[in-house]
Amino acid sequence: MDSILWILGLALFLITLPGTIELALLTFPGLAGVRQRRPDVDSSAVRLTVVIPAHNEETGLPVTLKSLKSCTNPLADEDLHVIADNCSDNTAEVARQAGCTVLERHDTTLRGKGYALNWAFQQVQQKDYDAIIIVDADTRVDANFLDAYRNLFANGADAGQAVYRVGNPEANFRTRLMHIAFLAFNFLRPLSRQNLGFSAGILGNGFALSINTVREIPYDSFSIVEDLEYHTRLVRAGKKVTFLPDTAVWSDMPETSEAAQTQRERWEGGRLRMTIEQTPKLAAGVLSGRWRLLEPLLELLLLPLSYHLLLLLMLVIIGGGGFFTWYALAGLAMVVLHVIVAMIVGKASAEDWKALLSAPFYILWKVANIVGIVKTAGKGADWNRTSRESGSKRR
Repeated sequence: MDSILWILGLALFLITLPGTIELALLTFPGLAGVRQRRPDVDSSAVRLTVVIPAHNEETGLPVTLKSLKSCTNPLADEDLHVIADNCSDNTAEVARQAGCTVLERHDTTLRGKGYALNWAFQQVQQKDYDAIIIVDADTRVDANFLDAYRNLFANGADAGQAVYRVGNPEANFRTRLMHIAFLAFNFLRPLSRQNLGFSAGILGNGFALSINTVREIPYDSFSIVEDLEYHTRLVRAGKKVTFLPDTAVWSDMPETSEAAQTQRERWEGGRLRMTIEQTPKLAAGVLSGRWRLLEPLLELLLLPLSYHLLLLLMLVIIGGGGFFTWYALAGLAMVVLHVIVAMIVGKASAEDWKALLSAPFYILWKVANIVGIVKTAGKGADWNRTSRESGSKRR
């Protein structure tokens, strides 16, 4: 029996070790704030376009377009490219009435956001743009969003990522905890990576690519988490994504349990699939001496915090007071510190701190979704629009 527990303990140790190292690496550098700011330069000559992938978004699209048009120094209407991808509603007509350039795509075989973006980029890069910004069709942006990207690409960046925030944290305990998770995943970690000189990462919404980057590395990434897949390819090619901590995109999270479950299964199932597919490639690169790939490898091996936390708790129980127990306790402390630092750096509200009391119930809810996540990991990347209720307050 002791040997079985030791083997189980070793397995839990090996599974959680990369994530524990990653959390230790990315927790404290964010406390320094923004160490390296791009200098303000004359960015008036930088030509931007926004590409908005949309699948049956006739309801949410007007809010996104209004937000983009309300930016300081907005783009011309025709520089807003809306991909009406396999739509069965009036998404294309809504975009045309707003003066946007509409790219309609109908392909019943190659379905999904990655296919839509790859198809659109091939057309947009033929025009006289310096960079492409990707904004989802259920998103609002800060007023300085476009100017921040003009300055970034005037400084010669390969790619950029704005802060990706939850737009409706007040809706219920799940959206509030998602907001806290976003403070860690979408703010603290990219900020720490940037302060350490790493590529900040792509978060799927509010990111941008220079035209030269798109031409050199086509966006032929078609998984459910095509952003993670593409960023892995960028890093392997020596490119770097710059984090823009002073501007953000805002998107509402699903409010019902069913919709939230579907979203989490897609996100985490897709991530599991990428971990299986990309880990050998990144590990091979690290072993060949390409040390810049080590952090992306650790990030890929870090489980969602709920599962990472659960495995560490299991290790405490079976550790028997030896090395595994002490390691697990240190790992649990690291998780707690990571969340606390994320909330401090992200300027969490009093309501955010109170919401931590409901975290155990959220963890149990996520654990109950493990079967669905594993099933989703084996699926393709077809569009699956997440339902978002309209009753909550909008930013």
